Amino acid sequence: MQIHTTIESLRAARAQAGRVAFVPTMGNLHEGHIALMQQAGQHADCVIASIFVNRLQFGPSEDFDKYPRTLQADCDKLEAAGVAHLFAPDETVMYPQPQRYHVDPAPAQVSILDGEFRPGHFRGVATVVLKLLNIVQPDVALFGKKDYQQLMVLSNMVRELALPVDVLPGETVRATDGLALSSRNGYLSATERAEAPLLYRLLTGIAEAVRSGDHDFLKLETDAMDLLAARGWKPDYIAIRRRADLQPPIHADDPLVVLAAARLGTTRLIDNLEI
Repeated sequence: MQIHTTIESLRAARAQAGRVAFVPTMGNLHEGHIALMQQAGQHADCVIASIFVNRLQFGPSEDFDKYPRTLQADCDKLEAAGVAHLFAPDETVMYPQPQRYHVDPAPAQVSILDGEFRPGHFRGVATVVLKLLNIVQPDVALFGKKDYQQLMVLSNMVRELALPVDVLPGETVRATDGLALSSRNGYLSATERAEAPLLYRLLTGIAEAVRSGDHDFLKLETDAMDLLAARGWKPDYIAIRRRADLQPPIHADDPLVVLAAARLGTTRLIDNLEI
């Protein structure tokens, strides 16, 4: 695997790479990331990954400075997964001057759910992903479903800006007890880690209830949030939404997803489950 720290080096390699699948990451890789890399290899001659902890998507009180940076271990995992090229720039490469041009997703997409609790987050995500797509110029880009709202925002950006790249989703990878794999799971204490799978169990229960004909969505959401709060969590939201745009359901046959975000101790966990 070749490691590139400059745009010029990455672009020279990309020019010789044929059909390219691209997986952008912030590093501290886990099996969910590796599954995306392996999926990417099924769609292209060459897989390119990136590792860049993007300051623009962190709020002033969030964990940018302490976000885990594990480059050597990440490189070993990527090479074992068959990734051909890694783009690992520092901030002076990605932002040689303060970023003055940004991608502002539609307010209806980013004023809800995670966007309500992390203002500016998706602006930072969309800006860096557009920049990475322009640098790498892939044929295919892959993003995990665990960040469901992010996947929707980026898919819409690619479509509405007519970018010549196909966006493919990757299924959420879970631990044996159901907890969605996340780089932030490493922040959990042993006690919190044992409690964390409750979030997925609640989502599973809601999905089963909806499939069984329970359409009192507000009660399902409220009961689950109350249970989390009673066990010491600090829930931001549990919401049953349309998959297409993450707005509240309108028609009985709308394909649905239930999404959740909650703090357990100091760690914010997110998850979702398509119904």
